[in-house]
Amino acid sequence: MEKILIIGCRNTMDDVCIGCSRCLVAFNRREGQFERYKDQEAEVLGILNCGGCPGASIVQRLAQVKLWNVPLKEQPTVIHIGPCLSDHCTHADDVITKIQAKSGLPVIEGTHPYMPEKIWA
Repeated sequence: MEKILIIGCRNTMDDVCIGCSRCLVAFNRREGQFERYKDQEAEVLGILNCGGCPGASIVQRLAQVKLWNVPLKEQPTVIHIGPCLSDHCTHADDVITKIQAKSGLPVIEGTHPYMPEKIWA
């Protein structure tokens, strides 16, 4: 079974995205980048923010996820990067590179497909 950790932008998650509901809805519906889990067991293990600009604490935050989940015998098997981070953050490349280098897990850019094509159309 895949255990998914979603990582997003702290600023967006705190101020814009209400409870990261679009990521969770997409997972539950197996839409967007979660479509790959359509015919298999998978669950969201957690949602983590990057730690804030410029993402300097993401490695420590990943270590905390591991530490906190050891007693539960739960660890992520794959990381998804939310569009709030991958598509809109000026530090995204550095943050994603750190995640890929230190996590040892597959890292997939993307979660939900619910971005409006045009705001005013």
